[in-house]
Amino acid sequence: MLGRLLLPARLLLMTLDEVRQLFAYNAWANRLLFDAAEALPPEVYQRDLKSSHGGIHGTLAHIVWAEQLWLHRWLQRPNPAVTQGRDLLDLAAVRTRWEEVEEERAQFLKGMTEATLSETRTVQPSTGGAFEHTFAQMLQHTIDHSTYHRGQVVTMLRQVGVTPPVTGLIFYYRRT
Repeated sequence: MLGRLLLPARLLLMTLDEVRQLFAYNAWANRLLFDAAEALPPEVYQRDLKSSHGGIHGTLAHIVWAEQLWLHRWLQRPNPAVTQGRDLLDLAAVRTRWEEVEEERAQFLKGMTEATLSETRTVQPSTGGAFEHTFAQMLQHTIDHSTYHRGQVVTMLRQVGVTPPVTGLIFYYRRT
């Protein structure tokens, strides 16, 4: 029987190539949801479904805002001016902001080295406190956060009668 393996919190568990592949997956999955949302009438897209961040629009705006927030933290910039993407009024604005974030993040990831993954940054959430995380941890969290909320959007698309796209990581691997 294998014993429980305890790893130091800062042990690097992924490579830069794996990080880049996960962000390529993230971009692919986000695009699938944006494409699915484009087919919705505005009143359905904007409907409050009493879910995470209201509905489809609010949740997609939150995903984009959070991805921009983490990028700003990595680049040591101030937080985005408007919290939770509340300045993004429609899908076109959400998608435009995301494309800007995606382009800037791609440049950031291109400039990273394996050594960068173990570097740390202090993060101060709006809820208080200060936490030190490695880049590897923050990058993993960003993917995890977006994946979590994409799953919610998939459920909301079903609720409004749409067959949602499949955004699972294994399906990304199967297509490449």
